[in-house]
Amino acid sequence: MKYNYVALSVTTVGTLMAGVDARIVLVGLPTIAYQLHASIADVIWVSQAYLFASTLGLLLIGRSSDLYGRVKIYNYGFIVFTIGSAFAALSYTPFELIAARMVQGLGASMLIANSAAILTDATPPNELGKILGMNSIAYRVGSIMGLTLSGVILSFTDWRALFYINIPIGIFGTVWAHYRLKETSAKDTYQGMDWIGFFCFAGGLGLILLSITYLSFGLSSYDAGFLMLSLGIIMMLFFARYELARERAKPSKPPLLDMKLFKIKEFSGGTIAQALNAVAWSGILIMVSFYLQVIVGDTPLQTGLHLLALDSTFIVVGPISGKLSDKYGSRTFAMVGLGISSLAFFMLAFINQNTGVNTVLIALAVLGVGTGLWVSPNISSVMGSVPPNRRGIASGLRITLSNIGDTASFGLAVLIMTLVIPYSQLNNLVQSYASSGQALVGKGEFIAGFQLAALVLAIINSFAVIPASLSKRRPRVSKVDVKRVEPGN
Repeated sequence: MKYNYVALSVTTVGTLMAGVDARIVLVGLPTIAYQLHASIADVIWVSQAYLFASTLGLLLIGRSSDLYGRVKIYNYGFIVFTIGSAFAALSYTPFELIAARMVQGLGASMLIANSAAILTDATPPNELGKILGMNSIAYRVGSIMGLTLSGVILSFTDWRALFYINIPIGIFGTVWAHYRLKETSAKDTYQGMDWIGFFCFAGGLGLILLSITYLSFGLSSYDAGFLMLSLGIIMMLFFARYELARERAKPSKPPLLDMKLFKIKEFSGGTIAQALNAVAWSGILIMVSFYLQVIVGDTPLQTGLHLLALDSTFIVVGPISGKLSDKYGSRTFAMVGLGISSLAFFMLAFINQNTGVNTVLIALAVLGVGTGLWVSPNISSVMGSVPPNRRGIASGLRITLSNIGDTASFGLAVLIMTLVIPYSQLNNLVQSYASSGQALVGKGEFIAGFQLAALVLAIINSFAVIPASLSKRRPRVSKVDVKRVEPGN
Protein backbone atom coordinates (compact mmCIF):
# COMPACT_ATOMS: atom_id res chain seq x y z
CA MET A 1 0.00 0.00 0.00
CA LYS A 2 1.28 3.50 -0.87
CA TYR A 3 2.37 5.49 2.16
CA ASN A 4 -0.14 8.29 1.60
CA TYR A 5 -2.95 5.75 2.05
CA VAL A 6 -1.26 4.33 5.14
CA ALA A 7 -1.07 7.85 6.56
CA LEU A 8 -4.71 8.41 5.60
CA SER A 9 -5.84 5.29 7.44
CA VAL A 10 -3.98 6.30 10.62
CA THR A 11 -4.92 9.98 10.66
CA THR A 12 -8.54 9.18 9.87
CA VAL A 13 -8.87 7.33 13.18
CA GLY A 14 -7.71 10.38 15.12
CA THR A 15 -9.68 12.84 13.03
CA LEU A 16 -12.86 10.77 13.31
CA MET A 17 -12.50 10.42 17.09
CA ALA A 18 -11.85 14.16 17.52
CA GLY A 19 -14.90 14.93 15.41
CA VAL A 20 -17.16 12.59 17.35
CA ASP A 21 -16.30 14.24 20.65
CA ALA A 22 -16.79 17.74 19.29
CA ARG A 23 -20.53 17.00 19.00
CA ILE A 24 -21.30 13.88 21.02
CA VAL A 25 -22.55 15.80 24.05
CA LEU A 26 -25.02 18.02 22.17
CA VAL A 27 -27.97 15.62 22.14
CA GLY A 28 -27.22 14.67 25.73
CA LEU A 29 -27.01 18.20 27.14
CA PRO A 30 -30.49 18.13 28.73
CA THR A 31 -29.68 14.78 30.38
CA ILE A 32 -26.27 15.97 31.60
CA ALA A 33 -27.82 19.20 32.93
CA TYR A 34 -30.45 17.25 34.87
CA GLN A 35 -28.08 14.66 36.36
CA LEU A 36 -25.28 17.10 37.26
CA HIS A 37 -27.67 19.94 38.26
CA ALA A 38 -25.97 22.17 35.68
CA SER A 39 -27.15 25.55 34.41
CA ILE A 40 -27.48 26.47 30.73
CA ALA A 41 -24.12 28.25 31.00
CA ASP A 42 -22.55 25.08 32.41
CA VAL A 43 -23.86 22.82 29.66
CA ILE A 44 -22.86 25.27 26.94
CA TRP A 45 -19.33 25.30 28.37
CA VAL A 46 -19.29 21.50 28.41
CA SER A 47 -19.38 21.88 24.63
CA GLN A 48 -17.32 25.07 24.43
CA ALA A 49 -14.50 23.87 26.70
CA TYR A 50 -13.53 21.16 24.22
CA LEU A 51 -13.36 23.57 21.29
CA PHE A 52 -11.86 26.35 23.42
CA ALA A 53 -8.92 24.20 24.53
CA SER A 54 -8.34 22.79 21.06
CA THR A 55 -8.45 26.31 19.61
CA LEU A 56 -5.88 27.66 22.08
CA GLY A 57 -3.60 24.73 21.40
CA LEU A 58 -3.76 24.69 17.63
CA LEU A 59 -1.36 27.54 16.83
CA LEU A 60 1.06 26.45 19.54
CA ILE A 61 0.89 22.84 18.41
CA GLY A 62 1.03 23.77 14.74
CA ARG A 63 4.23 25.70 15.42
CA SER A 64 5.62 22.86 17.58
CA SER A 65 5.00 20.32 14.82
CA ASP A 66 7.03 22.43 12.38
CA LEU A 67 9.88 22.41 14.89
CA TYR A 68 9.83 18.92 16.41
CA GLY A 69 7.98 16.76 13.90
CA ARG A 70 4.33 16.26 13.09
CA VAL A 71 4.21 12.54 13.70
CA LYS A 72 5.65 12.84 17.22
CA ILE A 73 3.12 15.47 18.26
CA TYR A 74 0.31 13.50 16.59
CA ASN A 75 1.17 10.36 18.58
CA TYR A 76 1.17 12.26 21.88
CA GLY A 77 -2.24 13.63 20.95
CA PHE A 78 -3.84 10.20 21.19
CA ILE A 79 -2.48 9.76 24.73
CA VAL A 80 -3.71 13.16 25.96
CA PHE A 81 -7.12 12.67 24.34
CA THR A 82 -7.57 9.25 25.96
CA ILE A 83 -6.66 10.59 29.42
CA GLY A 84 -9.13 13.44 29.01
CA SER A 85 -11.88 11.01 28.02
CA ALA A 86 -11.30 8.92 31.15
CA PHE A 87 -11.50 12.00 33.40
CA ALA A 88 -14.68 13.16 31.66
CA ALA A 89 -16.37 9.81 32.26
CA LEU A 90 -15.45 9.99 35.98
CA SER A 91 -16.72 13.57 36.51
CA TYR A 92 -19.35 14.28 39.19
CA THR A 93 -19.67 18.07 38.96
CA PRO A 94 -20.05 20.47 36.01
CA PHE A 95 -16.62 21.97 36.80
CA GLU A 96 -14.92 18.57 36.70
CA LEU A 97 -16.56 17.73 33.38
CA ILE A 98 -15.62 21.10 31.85
CA ALA A 99 -11.99 20.67 32.97
CA ALA A 100 -11.85 17.13 31.55
CA ARG A 101 -13.30 18.36 28.26
CA MET A 102 -10.47 20.89 28.06
CA VAL A 103 -7.92 18.08 28.37
CA GLN A 104 -9.78 16.24 25.60
CA GLY A 105 -9.70 19.37 23.47
CA LEU A 106 -5.94 19.74 23.90
CA GLY A 107 -5.45 16.15 22.72
CA ALA A 108 -7.82 16.72 19.80
CA SER A 109 -5.83 19.78 18.69
CA MET A 110 -2.67 17.66 18.57
CA LEU A 111 -4.47 15.22 16.27
CA ILE A 112 -6.36 17.48 13.89
CA ALA A 113 -3.66 20.17 13.56
CA ASN A 114 -1.25 17.59 12.17
CA SER A 115 -3.53 15.33 10.13
CA ALA A 116 -3.82 17.60 7.08
CA ALA A 117 -0.11 18.51 7.20
CA ILE A 118 0.98 14.85 7.43
CA LEU A 119 -1.23 13.94 4.48
CA THR A 120 -0.14 16.93 2.38
CA ASP A 121 3.52 15.96 2.91
CA ALA A 122 2.82 12.37 1.85
CA THR A 123 0.50 12.97 -1.13
CA PRO A 124 1.27 13.99 -4.74
CA PRO A 125 -0.57 17.13 -5.93
CA ASN A 126 -2.88 15.28 -8.34
CA GLU A 127 -4.34 13.23 -5.47
CA LEU A 128 -4.35 15.91 -2.79
CA GLY A 129 -8.02 16.87 -3.07
CA LYS A 130 -9.18 13.27 -2.82
CA ILE A 131 -6.93 12.41 0.15
CA LEU A 132 -7.58 15.60 2.12
CA GLY A 133 -11.24 15.33 1.25
CA MET A 134 -11.48 11.84 2.70
CA ASN A 135 -9.68 12.94 5.86
CA SER A 136 -11.72 16.11 6.31
CA ILE A 137 -14.87 14.12 5.73
CA ALA A 138 -13.79 11.87 8.61
CA TYR A 139 -13.91 14.85 10.99
CA ARG A 140 -17.27 16.05 9.71
CA VAL A 141 -18.62 12.50 9.66
CA GLY A 142 -17.37 12.07 13.21
CA SER A 143 -18.97 15.31 14.36
CA ILE A 144 -22.25 14.37 12.70
CA MET A 145 -22.07 10.75 13.86
CA GLY A 146 -21.56 12.06 17.39
CA LEU A 147 -25.06 13.52 17.26
CA THR A 148 -26.63 10.19 16.30
CA LEU A 149 -24.33 8.03 18.41
CA SER A 150 -25.08 10.00 21.57
CA GLY A 151 -28.79 9.42 21.12
CA VAL A 152 -28.25 5.67 20.80
CA ILE A 153 -25.93 5.52 23.82
CA LEU A 154 -28.24 7.56 26.05
CA SER A 155 -31.13 5.25 25.21
CA PHE A 156 -29.34 2.24 26.70
CA THR A 157 -26.89 3.50 29.30
CA ASP A 158 -25.60 6.46 31.34
CA TRP A 159 -24.15 9.66 29.80
CA ARG A 160 -20.70 8.65 31.06
CA ALA A 161 -20.54 6.04 28.31
CA LEU A 162 -20.30 8.97 25.85
CA PHE A 163 -16.68 9.24 27.00
CA TYR A 164 -15.84 5.67 27.98
CA ILE A 165 -16.08 4.61 24.32
CA ASN A 166 -13.02 6.74 23.50
CA ILE A 167 -10.66 4.83 25.76
CA PRO A 168 -10.20 1.62 23.70
CA ILE A 169 -10.18 3.63 20.46
CA GLY A 170 -7.51 5.94 21.88
CA ILE A 171 -5.30 3.06 22.98
CA PHE A 172 -5.60 1.43 19.55
CA GLY A 173 -4.85 4.71 17.76
CA THR A 174 -1.77 5.36 19.91
CA VAL A 175 -0.24 1.98 19.11
CA TRP A 176 -1.16 2.06 15.42
CA ALA A 177 0.18 5.57 14.84
CA HIS A 178 3.45 4.68 16.58
CA TYR A 179 4.12 1.76 14.26
CA ARG A 180 2.68 3.00 10.97
CA LEU A 181 3.51 6.70 10.63
CA LYS A 182 6.93 7.99 9.60
CA GLU A 183 8.28 11.53 9.68
CA THR A 184 8.46 13.07 6.19
CA SER A 185 8.02 16.76 7.03
CA ALA A 186 10.46 19.55 6.26
CA LYS A 187 11.29 21.04 9.68
CA ASP A 188 11.56 24.78 10.15
CA THR A 189 15.05 26.11 10.72
CA TYR A 190 14.14 28.63 13.42
CA GLN A 191 14.04 26.94 16.85
CA GLY A 192 11.83 29.25 18.88
CA MET A 193 8.31 29.96 20.11
CA ASP A 194 6.30 33.19 20.25
CA TRP A 195 5.08 32.98 23.86
CA ILE A 196 3.94 36.61 24.12
CA GLY A 197 1.75 36.14 21.07
CA PHE A 198 0.33 32.91 22.45
CA PHE A 199 -0.70 34.39 25.82
CA CYS A 200 -2.23 37.48 24.18
CA PHE A 201 -4.21 35.28 21.81
CA ALA A 202 -5.32 32.90 24.57
CA GLY A 203 -6.37 35.69 26.93
CA GLY A 204 -8.18 37.68 24.26
CA LEU A 205 -10.12 34.72 22.91
CA GLY A 206 -11.00 33.49 26.41
CA LEU A 207 -12.39 36.87 27.44
CA ILE A 208 -14.47 37.19 24.26
CA LEU A 209 -16.00 33.74 24.76
CA LEU A 210 -16.73 34.45 28.43
CA SER A 211 -18.34 37.76 27.46
CA ILE A 212 -20.79 35.96 25.16
CA THR A 213 -21.77 33.69 28.07
CA TYR A 214 -22.28 36.62 30.45
CA LEU A 215 -24.25 38.64 27.93
CA SER A 216 -26.66 35.71 27.65
CA PHE A 217 -27.52 36.05 31.35
CA GLY A 218 -29.49 39.27 30.82
CA LEU A 219 -29.38 42.85 32.05
CA SER A 220 -27.79 42.00 35.42
CA SER A 221 -24.65 40.72 33.69
CA TYR A 222 -24.34 43.23 30.84
CA ASP A 223 -21.69 45.34 32.64
CA ALA A 224 -19.41 42.33 33.21
CA GLY A 225 -20.12 40.98 29.73
CA PHE A 226 -19.28 44.22 27.90
CA LEU A 227 -16.17 44.73 30.07
CA MET A 228 -14.88 41.25 29.17
CA LEU A 229 -15.73 41.82 25.51
CA SER A 230 -13.86 45.14 25.44
CA LEU A 231 -10.78 43.71 27.15
CA GLY A 232 -10.84 40.67 24.86
CA ILE A 233 -11.00 42.80 21.72
CA ILE A 234 -8.17 45.02 23.00
CA MET A 235 -5.99 41.96 23.66
CA MET A 236 -6.72 40.52 20.21
CA LEU A 237 -5.90 43.86 18.54
CA PHE A 238 -2.67 44.03 20.53
CA PHE A 239 -1.93 40.45 19.46
CA ALA A 240 -2.39 41.32 15.78
CA ARG A 241 -0.24 44.45 16.08
CA TYR A 242 2.46 42.59 17.99
CA GLU A 243 2.57 39.82 15.40
CA LEU A 244 2.95 42.32 12.54
CA ALA A 245 5.67 44.21 14.42
CA ARG A 246 7.53 41.00 15.26
CA GLU A 247 7.39 39.92 11.64
CA ARG A 248 8.92 43.21 10.47
CA ALA A 249 11.53 43.51 13.23
CA LYS A 250 12.65 39.87 13.37
CA PRO A 251 12.07 38.23 9.98
CA SER A 252 14.25 35.28 11.01
CA LYS A 253 12.00 34.58 14.03
CA PRO A 254 8.52 33.63 12.80
CA PRO A 255 5.57 34.93 14.86
CA LEU A 256 2.88 32.64 16.23
CA LEU A 257 0.44 33.79 13.56
CA ASP A 258 2.35 34.03 10.29
CA MET A 259 0.73 37.02 8.56
CA LYS A 260 2.57 36.23 5.32
CA LEU A 261 0.29 33.25 4.82
CA PHE A 262 -2.61 35.65 4.29
CA LYS A 263 -0.83 37.03 1.22
CA ILE A 264 -1.86 33.76 -0.46
CA LYS A 265 -5.40 34.50 -1.53
CA GLU A 266 -6.47 30.84 -1.61
CA PHE A 267 -5.36 30.50 2.00
CA SER A 268 -6.93 33.72 3.27
CA GLY A 269 -10.18 33.26 1.36
CA GLY A 270 -10.60 29.62 2.33
CA THR A 271 -9.84 30.10 6.02
CA ILE A 272 -12.16 33.10 6.37
CA ALA A 273 -14.96 31.25 4.57
CA GLN A 274 -14.47 28.23 6.82
CA ALA A 275 -14.61 30.39 9.96
CA LEU A 276 -17.85 32.09 8.90
CA ASN A 277 -19.40 28.73 8.02
CA ALA A 278 -18.37 27.35 11.42
CA VAL A 279 -20.15 30.20 13.22
CA ALA A 280 -23.38 29.27 11.46
CA TRP A 281 -23.03 25.49 11.24
CA SER A 282 -22.24 24.72 14.88
CA GLY A 283 -24.89 27.02 16.32
CA ILE A 284 -27.65 25.54 14.18
CA LEU A 285 -26.82 22.01 15.35
CA ILE A 286 -27.39 22.70 19.02
CA MET A 287 -30.57 24.61 18.21
CA VAL A 288 -31.99 21.79 16.09
CA SER A 289 -31.13 19.28 18.83
CA PHE A 290 -33.11 21.30 21.39
CA TYR A 291 -35.93 21.92 18.91
CA LEU A 292 -36.40 18.22 18.23
CA GLN A 293 -36.46 17.38 21.94
CA VAL A 294 -38.37 20.39 23.28
CA ILE A 295 -40.87 21.18 20.51
CA VAL A 296 -41.22 17.92 18.59
CA GLY A 297 -40.91 15.81 21.76
CA ASP A 298 -38.15 13.48 20.52
CA THR A 299 -36.25 11.24 22.87
CA PRO A 300 -32.43 11.40 22.59
CA LEU A 301 -32.55 8.27 20.40
CA GLN A 302 -35.17 9.75 18.08
CA THR A 303 -33.19 12.99 17.88
CA GLY A 304 -30.07 11.08 16.88
CA LEU A 305 -31.94 9.10 14.24
CA HIS A 306 -33.54 12.23 12.78
CA LEU A 307 -30.11 13.81 12.46
CA LEU A 308 -29.17 10.95 10.13
CA ALA A 309 -30.73 13.09 7.39
CA LEU A 310 -27.68 15.32 7.74
CA ASP A 311 -25.23 12.43 8.17
CA SER A 312 -26.25 10.45 5.13
CA THR A 313 -26.29 13.25 2.54
CA PHE A 314 -22.94 14.58 3.72
CA ILE A 315 -21.30 11.14 3.59
CA VAL A 316 -22.57 10.55 0.04
CA VAL A 317 -21.74 13.97 -1.42
CA GLY A 318 -18.41 14.66 0.37
CA PRO A 319 -16.15 12.06 -1.30
CA ILE A 320 -17.60 12.78 -4.75
CA SER A 321 -16.96 16.50 -4.34
CA GLY A 322 -13.37 15.96 -3.19
CA LYS A 323 -12.57 13.78 -6.20
CA LEU A 324 -14.21 16.10 -8.74
CA SER A 325 -12.45 19.17 -7.32
CA ASP A 326 -9.08 17.60 -8.23
CA LYS A 327 -10.22 17.59 -11.83
CA TYR A 328 -12.33 20.72 -12.14
CA GLY A 329 -11.02 22.98 -9.37
CA SER A 330 -12.33 24.16 -6.00
CA ARG A 331 -14.05 27.51 -6.62
CA THR A 332 -17.36 26.34 -8.08
CA PHE A 333 -17.84 23.55 -5.53
CA ALA A 334 -17.05 25.86 -2.60
CA MET A 335 -19.40 28.64 -3.70
CA VAL A 336 -22.29 26.38 -4.71
CA GLY A 337 -21.94 24.29 -1.54
CA LEU A 338 -22.07 27.35 0.71
CA GLY A 339 -25.05 28.67 -1.24
CA ILE A 340 -26.96 25.41 -0.71
CA SER A 341 -26.02 25.42 2.99
CA SER A 342 -27.41 28.95 3.33
CA LEU A 343 -30.65 27.80 1.75
CA ALA A 344 -30.95 25.14 4.45
CA PHE A 345 -30.42 27.74 7.19
CA PHE A 346 -33.15 29.95 5.75
CA MET A 347 -35.49 26.93 5.61
CA LEU A 348 -34.89 26.34 9.32
CA ALA A 349 -35.46 30.03 10.07
CA PHE A 350 -39.08 29.70 8.93
CA ILE A 351 -40.14 26.61 10.86
CA ASN A 352 -42.78 27.10 13.54
CA GLN A 353 -44.76 25.17 16.14
CA ASN A 354 -46.91 23.56 13.46
CA THR A 355 -44.07 22.56 11.13
CA GLY A 356 -43.92 18.83 10.52
CA VAL A 357 -40.73 16.95 11.34
CA ASN A 358 -40.35 16.02 7.66
CA THR A 359 -39.71 19.66 6.82
CA VAL A 360 -36.90 19.76 9.37
CA LEU A 361 -35.45 16.54 7.92
CA ILE A 362 -35.49 18.01 4.41
CA ALA A 363 -33.64 21.12 5.65
CA LEU A 364 -31.05 18.92 7.38
CA ALA A 365 -30.59 16.86 4.21
CA VAL A 366 -30.06 20.04 2.17
CA LEU A 367 -27.51 21.21 4.76
CA GLY A 368 -25.67 17.89 4.42
CA VAL A 369 -25.51 18.25 0.63
CA GLY A 370 -24.20 21.82 0.80
CA THR A 371 -21.61 21.00 3.47
CA GLY A 372 -20.44 17.92 1.59
CA LEU A 373 -19.99 19.92 -1.61
CA TRP A 374 -17.75 22.62 -0.20
CA VAL A 375 -15.63 21.18 2.66
CA SER A 376 -13.18 18.96 0.74
CA PRO A 377 -12.47 21.37 -2.16
CA ASN A 378 -11.93 24.22 0.28
CA ILE A 379 -9.36 22.34 2.39
CA SER A 380 -7.58 21.13 -0.73
CA SER A 381 -7.34 24.70 -2.05
CA VAL A 382 -6.10 26.08 1.29
CA MET A 383 -3.49 23.43 2.10
CA GLY A 384 -2.33 23.03 -1.49
CA SER A 385 -1.43 26.73 -1.66
CA VAL A 386 0.97 26.65 1.31
CA PRO A 387 4.74 25.94 1.06
CA PRO A 388 5.81 22.55 2.51
CA ASN A 389 7.80 23.97 5.45
CA ARG A 390 4.80 26.03 6.65
CA ARG A 391 2.07 23.42 6.44
CA GLY A 392 2.09 22.68 10.17
CA ILE A 393 1.39 26.26 11.22
CA ALA A 394 -0.93 26.74 8.24
CA SER A 395 -3.00 23.71 9.22
CA GLY A 396 -3.11 24.91 12.81
CA LEU A 397 -4.11 28.42 11.77
CA ARG A 398 -6.83 27.16 9.41
CA ILE A 399 -8.40 24.98 12.08
CA THR A 400 -7.92 27.67 14.73
CA LEU A 401 -10.06 30.14 12.80
CA SER A 402 -12.65 27.42 12.21
CA ASN A 403 -12.66 26.50 15.91
CA ILE A 404 -13.04 30.14 16.91
CA GLY A 405 -16.20 30.14 14.83
CA ASP A 406 -17.31 26.83 16.33
CA THR A 407 -16.66 27.91 19.90
CA ALA A 408 -18.34 31.31 19.56
CA SER A 409 -21.27 29.77 17.72
CA PHE A 410 -22.78 27.93 20.69
CA GLY A 411 -22.78 31.00 22.90
CA LEU A 412 -23.91 33.25 20.07
CA ALA A 413 -26.93 31.05 19.31
CA VAL A 414 -27.97 31.10 22.98
CA LEU A 415 -27.33 34.86 23.21
CA ILE A 416 -29.58 35.55 20.21
CA MET A 417 -32.31 33.29 21.62
CA THR A 418 -32.22 35.10 24.97
CA LEU A 419 -33.21 38.29 23.16
CA VAL A 420 -36.64 36.65 22.85
CA ILE A 421 -36.83 34.03 25.62
CA PRO A 422 -35.41 35.11 29.02
CA TYR A 423 -32.28 33.31 30.16
CA SER A 424 -33.98 32.10 33.35
CA GLN A 425 -36.75 30.40 31.37
CA LEU A 426 -34.30 28.81 28.93
CA ASN A 427 -32.20 27.63 31.86
CA ASN A 428 -35.27 26.11 33.54
CA LEU A 429 -36.12 24.34 30.30
CA VAL A 430 -32.69 22.72 29.97
CA GLN A 431 -32.57 21.58 33.60
CA SER A 432 -36.10 20.17 33.74
CA TYR A 433 -36.66 18.63 30.29
CA ALA A 434 -35.00 15.28 31.01
CA SER A 435 -37.13 14.70 34.10
CA SER A 436 -40.49 15.67 32.68
CA GLY A 437 -40.16 15.18 28.95
CA GLN A 438 -42.14 18.39 28.41
CA ALA A 439 -41.13 22.00 27.92
CA LEU A 440 -41.95 24.11 30.99
CA VAL A 441 -41.79 27.43 29.15
CA GLY A 442 -43.95 28.77 26.35
CA LYS A 443 -43.21 27.01 23.09
CA GLY A 444 -44.01 30.20 21.22
CA GLU A 445 -41.15 32.06 22.89
CA PHE A 446 -38.74 29.22 22.18
CA ILE A 447 -39.78 29.10 18.50
CA ALA A 448 -39.40 32.87 18.14
CA GLY A 449 -35.89 32.69 19.59
CA PHE A 450 -35.06 29.75 17.34
CA GLN A 451 -36.25 31.60 14.22
CA LEU A 452 -34.27 34.74 15.03
CA ALA A 453 -31.07 32.82 15.72
CA ALA A 454 -31.46 30.69 12.57
CA LEU A 455 -32.00 33.82 10.46
CA VAL A 456 -28.88 35.54 11.82
CA LEU A 457 -26.79 32.40 11.28
CA ALA A 458 -28.17 32.06 7.73
CA ILE A 459 -26.98 35.58 6.90
CA ILE A 460 -23.53 34.90 8.38
CA ASN A 461 -23.18 31.72 6.32
CA SER A 462 -24.24 33.57 3.15
CA PHE A 463 -21.37 36.03 3.57
CA ALA A 464 -18.92 33.09 3.48
CA VAL A 465 -19.55 32.78 -0.27
CA ILE A 466 -17.56 35.99 -0.88
CA PRO A 467 -14.15 34.83 0.47
CA ALA A 468 -14.80 31.33 -0.95
CA SER A 469 -14.72 32.89 -4.43
CA LEU A 470 -10.96 33.42 -3.96
CA SER A 471 -10.30 29.70 -4.41
CA LYS A 472 -8.20 28.76 -7.42
CA ARG A 473 -9.88 27.04 -10.32
CA ARG A 474 -7.36 24.23 -9.86
CA PRO A 475 -5.71 23.31 -6.53
CA ARG A 476 -1.97 23.61 -6.53
CA VAL A 477 0.97 22.95 -4.22
CA SER A 478 3.18 26.00 -3.83
CA LYS A 479 6.90 25.37 -4.26
CA VAL A 480 8.08 28.77 -3.21
CA ASP A 481 8.71 30.12 0.24
CA VAL A 482 5.97 32.32 1.66
CA LYS A 483 8.36 35.28 1.70
CA ARG A 484 8.28 35.29 -2.07
CA VAL A 485 4.51 35.16 -2.40
CA GLU A 486 3.08 38.56 -3.21
CA PRO A 487 -0.51 39.63 -2.50
CA GLY A 488 -2.92 38.73 -5.24
CA ASN A 489 -1.01 35.63 -6.43
